[in-house]
Amino acid sequence: MDWSQSLRLIAPEETLSIAGLVLLLIAAWGGDKSSRLISILAVAALAAASFLVAPALCGGAMGPDTSAFFGQFRADAFASYAKILIYISAAASLVIAPKFFDRFDAMRAEYPVLVVFAALGMGIMVSAGDLLTLYIGLEMNSLAAYVLAAFLRTDDRSAESGLKYFVLGSLASGILLFGMSLTYGFTGTTSFSGINAALSSGLSHGALFGIVFMLAGLAFKISAVPFHMWTPDVYEGAPTPVTTFFATAPKVAALGLTMRVMLDAFGEQAAAWQQIVIFISLASIVVGALGAIGQSNIKRLMAYSSINNVGFMLIGLAVATPQGASAMLVYLAIYVAMSLGGFVAILMLKDENGNYVEDIAKLAGLSRTRPALALGLAMIMFSLAGIPPLFGFWGKFVVFQAAVQANLIALAAIGIAASVIGAFYYLKIVKIMYFDEAADVVKGENDIWHKIILVASVVFISPLGYLLTKWLGGLADAAAAALYFSF
Repeated sequence: MDWSQSLRLIAPEETLSIAGLVLLLIAAWGGDKSSRLISILAVAALAAASFLVAPALCGGAMGPDTSAFFGQFRADAFASYAKILIYISAAASLVIAPKFFDRFDAMRAEYPVLVVFAALGMGIMVSAGDLLTLYIGLEMNSLAAYVLAAFLRTDDRSAESGLKYFVLGSLASGILLFGMSLTYGFTGTTSFSGINAALSSGLSHGALFGIVFMLAGLAFKISAVPFHMWTPDVYEGAPTPVTTFFATAPKVAALGLTMRVMLDAFGEQAAAWQQIVIFISLASIVVGALGAIGQSNIKRLMAYSSINNVGFMLIGLAVATPQGASAMLVYLAIYVAMSLGGFVAILMLKDENGNYVEDIAKLAGLSRTRPALALGLAMIMFSLAGIPPLFGFWGKFVVFQAAVQANLIALAAIGIAASVIGAFYYLKIVKIMYFDEAADVVKGENDIWHKIILVASVVFISPLGYLLTKWLGGLADAAAAALYFSF
């Protein structure tokens, strides 16, 4: 093995590791008053890491040249695609945080450091080529996430969400670890390529149980039904910038890791897990849609929306083809933009005293009191519902198209029918904002960064987003091809 080549391939991870340690020292010396400086430096580190991974994506990197440390780490185009989405999401979560935490006098220097280390763990997750690498990245991300969920110590909801996330996350990690041990026991290797080769000659009952347990553990991480129970409580209780982070970066990492494990390690036995993924996909679509209908808190509604959208993305995984993987990645990029815009809009809902408004009923008549904010939130809701001509429609279209091309017509038809249910609760918010009598509650002033991110998200999901379809599709195709490349 060429050590210099391996060290070159992990340059983004080295950058974030060094940056995280340096920022930790600054936090120790400077205290909470240095939190702004640390946030700026953390965003710079994430931007530098994005710059380092971009060439691999643009060049469609794949094959042995992207393998580091005896195949334990893969710096291919697929990993680069996921990492760029992760780093953008993490940077946005840092930019929007100070205004929120200052309201509670709770902006601490540890916040940006935890986000950087979580991003580092997520980068390792999507680059994993071995079960051991997978688990190291997963736990690095999870340990930071547990602390972030309970970051607002003056809020009982935040403490509760952190505890629930920790307990249930630990259980899911145990299930995943048990599945990994079964897989190792019945294949004799922890390498994804080795597992793929071992399963090419047939699937034993023990290995099948390993696949099922690993898929169950991963389903928790992506908040897919029936392992979704933690999502609404954690999304509602965690500080909104942290919820924004959870809804984007870890979602990308978990879905990317699921794709890597299922299509790479277990790709030879797709028939064994395809039916499970189809069930999880349809169940997530239906439960996410039905669960959101009765919600009165907008953050809980967005949690069920996340479950619903994960179901649509899993249709691409269920297809188990390069076209399905590419469609899933296109949807993922659009979903990140919609989620960032949605949660930033929620951050901008404040009353005259600066208190955050989460009750959906209090948004009544928002179009007459804050027309620009109402328009942005309405466009995000329409896009999440997949209503053309907004860009969210394209995400659903490509995954359904991939399913039809793979002759999974029934799956596509059920998915399309179920998406109609989801449209109801999105349209309900638009109806409350535009047709109900004005409650005139949302009056607070907003940070310039919130406005910038909301405008950028709205422009991306607007019909102008269709100008990017060829470019985004090309990047997704390159990433999917790297995932399917056989070493």
